[in-house]
Formats: sequence, structure tokens, C-alpha cells
Amino acid sequence: MRGTRNSGLLALGGIALAALLAVIGHLEVNDDLSPWSLTVSDFAVSDRGGVIDTAMLVLAAATAVLIPALRSTGRSPAAPPAARRKENRGRWAELLLAAWTGGLLLAAIVPTNEPGLPMDTAAYVHRYASVVAFLALPVGGWLLATRLPGAGRRVRGLAVASLVLAAVMVWSAYPGDRLLLGLAERLLILTEVGLLATVALCLVRSGSVAPRTTG
Repeated sequence: MRGTRNSGLLALGGIALAALLAVIGHLEVNDDLSPWSLTVSDFAVSDRGGVIDTAMLVLAAATAVLIPALRSTGRSPAAPPAARRKENRGRWAELLLAAWTGGLLLAAIVPTNEPGLPMDTAAYVHRYASVVAFLALPVGGWLLATRLPGAGRRVRGLAVASLVLAAVMVWSAYPGDRLLLGLAERLLILTEVGLLATVALCLVRSGSVAPRTTG
């Protein structure tokens, strides 16, 4: 469907713009901040309301464009039981993509604390919004994989890689004493953005999501 293809193109454009803004934001921040040990949020709070926050909002908007396109292409009236189960997984995937979108929006709006300062209420809200976003996207991608023609295995691989990197982040943040926490988070973000881009590209190439295809 033409509308689905257009949604995929619009999402891809948003993802590319968000990536460009994030790179610019990193180049503009204070040289004393280390991307190896500090998170993207630590960089963003040093330029509150700046380019990195904007990148997060753009990425959330790009995901929001994908959700209705996936919903409309996943419908299959009078479907057999197996197809209905796939549709149910697709609905859960859409909810999880919405959770990723909401988590990104909240994390962009509510800042974390400055590096080295005690966490306040806003910082905790930011942290848990980020956790929800980071976990919701790979699980949603895994559930969505059976509906993506020719891209299911790739999406599953990126989903598994994202969950592994999320576990590495948890280890680094607590027992690891923040060892290479910034690097782990950026690899996680790169993997999850790659997952989103794969979904968008699939819509662009096919113009539809085929429920029968397992990838």
C-alpha cells in the first residue's frame, strides 16, 4: 500500500535526522565529558533543551509514524487461528513500540541530574522512562518479526543483541562501577535504532507487512 510505503519513508527520514542531530549534539558538548563513561543523558543535560533532546523527540516521532502503518497492514479479517495468534503478537508489538515512544518522550522532557550530583525525583523518572524504552523496543521487535517479509531473522538478531547490551549496561551501572557505561549505552542505542530502521525499510520495500511470512 502506498500509504504504508510513505510511512516507512517518513520514519526512515526521521531516524536519519535523529542520528545526525545526536552526532552534532555530541560534537557540541563540553570536551570534559567522556562518551566512554557518561551516558547520552549526561550529555543532554549539559545542553538542556538542545540538539540531543531534539534528536530523542524526532526518534520518538519517527516510531509513532510506524505504529499505525503496522496496525493497518497487520489486519486479516476472518483469519485462521494461527494467523489470529500472529495478529495478537502484532498488537502487543504495537503496544511495546508505543511504550518505547512514550519512554523516549518522557526521557527527553524530564532531564536526569548533572553528572556527579545525587539523583532527584526528575532523575529517577528519567532513568525508569529510559529503562522502559530500552526494554520495550527489542521485545516488541521480537514479537513483530513474524510479520516482516524477509527481515524477520535480522529483526530478531537485533532484538537479542539489544537485550544482551541492556544486560551489559545493568552490570556496568551497578557491580561494574560504570565501567564503559557510555560505550555500552551507545552500542545499545545504535542496535535499537538499527532495529527501527529495519522495520521502516521493510515497509518501504514491500509496501505491506505480510502476516504469513516468517522471515
